[in-house]
Amino acid sequence: MSSCGVLVVAGTHGNEVNAPWLLQQWQANPDLIDTAGLAVQKVIGNPEALRRRCRYVDRDLNRCFLPEQLEKGAPGLEFQRAGELLRLHGPSGEQPCAVAIDLHSTTAAMGNSLVVYGRRPADLALAALVQGALGLPIYLHEADAQQTGFLVESWPCGLVIEVGPVPQGLLNARVVEQTRLGLETCLRALDQADQGLARLPDALVVHRHLGSRDLPKAENGEPQALVHPELQGRDWQDISSTQAMFRAADGTDRGEAWVEGEIPVFVNEAAYAEKSIAFSLTRREVWPVQPTWLPALQQLVSAA
Repeated sequence: MSSCGVLVVAGTHGNEVNAPWLLQQWQANPDLIDTAGLAVQKVIGNPEALRRRCRYVDRDLNRCFLPEQLEKGAPGLEFQRAGELLRLHGPSGEQPCAVAIDLHSTTAAMGNSLVVYGRRPADLALAALVQGALGLPIYLHEADAQQTGFLVESWPCGLVIEVGPVPQGLLNARVVEQTRLGLETCLRALDQADQGLARLPDALVVHRHLGSRDLPKAENGEPQALVHPELQGRDWQDISSTQAMFRAADGTDRGEAWVEGEIPVFVNEAAYAEKSIAFSLTRREVWPVQPTWLPALQQLVSAA
């Protein structure tokens, strides 16, 4: 059995109910998910928000893993929960974990995808192994000062599994099955890395974050146009330069012109309205796999 501690988090957002349901079923039936012999800690990220069926109570938990805020004891339920998770399962915690897998769902037509924050070699190695096994698209989120403090960044290696589309608060068998498939593939990849059996593909395909766009709004903050109906549901797809971004109630189109190669993700994600994001823009890039990636992951999963 590997000595690698893996933290599996469900319910970081309390209105994303499919992964918590899977985790609760897993708690009742330990054989439900193949852990590949790894030492796994299973936690509900935000239990109070899940109980209330709301995204969060005081602040988005997935923006609360900010060292400077946690060090000074920032107030609020979610900051307290972030500190608690680190004390329990952080790299130096009571039950330390080297890897965090954060399970999410989305209202956008993202399918089953992976999210990586930044370019840590171990993260890229794990993402490459999962992409090689399942062919999932990868959203590389980086260089966005407006969106920071993500849970998986506080562990030496971290990966988000994102499944959609599904309405907030709705249990859906397909979403549960895809979540389980993604999770088991991650765990199997970690075990293969630990056993020296992992083989990375020659290249990693990422959609690199370029920025986000908000709906056109009046001075009072009310939307003056909505995501264009021909753009809705076209996450991960190439977009024509003539495609309008937004449409007003009178049928007129609005928004700036597309730049060649821009690809939208999280189109009209319900949770992002409060963050003034109608969709994010990415660029598809193919990276050669670097020789440092796999050793970085292997060092983590085999550490005593």
